[in-house]
Amino acid sequence: MLMEAISIKVPEHLLKASGECAKALRLSRAAYIRRAIARMNRDTQAEFRAQRLADVSRRVREESMRVNAEFSAIEHASDPE
Repeated sequence: MLMEAISIKVPEHLLKASGECAKALRLSRAAYIRRAIARMNRDTQAEFRAQRLADVSRRVREESMRVNAEFSAIEHASDPE
């Protein structure tokens, strides 16, 4: 796998915390940051999927309500009351 390098500016407290966490996990700071980026990517993609699903669900629900209203109107029109 080809790896490319990036350069980022990180506040001191984040750099220190990431170093401590990496050490606790027996990882290099670079490996720790790669894991953090991978996790953030997964979480972001999951949020996007959830939002798309909610949007589609809302559209389907609106269509279902319209169809149900049509069926209800047909049923009431044919009631012999």
